[in-house]
Amino acid sequence: MTPESHRLQAVAQHQYGAISRDQVRRLGGDDNWIRTQLAAQRWVRIHPGVYLSFTGEPSWSATAFAGLLYAGKGAALSHRSAGYSLGMINRAPRPIEVSVPHHRQPAPQPGMVIRRRRVMPMCFGRIPATNAADTLIDIAATSGDVDEVVRLAREALRHVHIAYVRKVLEDRQRLRHRSLLTEILGAVEAGIESPLEYRYRRDVERRHRLPRSVLQVRQLLDGLWIRADSLYRGRGVRVELDGQVAHPGGRTDSDVWRDNAALVATSDLTLRYRWAHVAGNPCATARQVAQALQSRGWRGRPTPCGPRCAVGR
Repeated sequence: MTPESHRLQAVAQHQYGAISRDQVRRLGGDDNWIRTQLAAQRWVRIHPGVYLSFTGEPSWSATAFAGLLYAGKGAALSHRSAGYSLGMINRAPRPIEVSVPHHRQPAPQPGMVIRRRRVMPMCFGRIPATNAADTLIDIAATSGDVDEVVRLAREALRHVHIAYVRKVLEDRQRLRHRSLLTEILGAVEAGIESPLEYRYRRDVERRHRLPRSVLQVRQLLDGLWIRADSLYRGRGVRVELDGQVAHPGGRTDSDVWRDNAALVATSDLTLRYRWAHVAGNPCATARQVAQALQSRGWRGRPTPCGPRCAVGR
């Protein structure tokens, strides 16, 4: 039997070229017709009962939709696959990660990771995917990579309010890395915008008992609005954190102007650090920040984080 070609084409197009045997049957086709498409090399079998209605290299979206069709009713992209679908992750992840309701037990397939869940989160999108809050928590629970979780938390909060993320986190039972994610959410809520800023707050300031700076401070200097990554209010010191993405070649012309304007208008001393300073040698960075603060009147002393810490020398 031949299916209604225009309807079949519309369904496949909506699914990035993927289509299932059940869908073909509902449109009037049968297994003989499917075998004809495969024999003529017009279609390709990608999973049991799931096909691509074209030949050639499939897109990530086609592969993802085919995975959902195989996983069946109620399935959704999750973890890094959901993160990519939501725009939280830039690089298309492999394998395709799919979550299904717990009562379903699809057999494992090459190129897929299938997770059974007792409670399926809310899912959205043309390619159904878990919402941003659950996606963030899923990745944090399986990763534990601080830098990755900070980046993802920033992206997730573009889609969902932090209060909802906290509620979802509270509702989850037996969650790995719960304390890490709770800490990162608090840091992001306080204004941290990158893994470098998080490491500065955690490894330089907090571990060495330095005064806590104010993050992302906007000021009007020399007629223009500028923003300081980290400002020690009333202490005459500010810190700029230059990541490789924003400053691949070092300080830009606008960075130099900003530092000069801050010095002229406020007499603030600007310290500028990169990844190698904060992540590679946080103790030496803390010692230099402490020296700058002391030169501007701070009477405190940093605390060594260990027996080999540079601030104790």
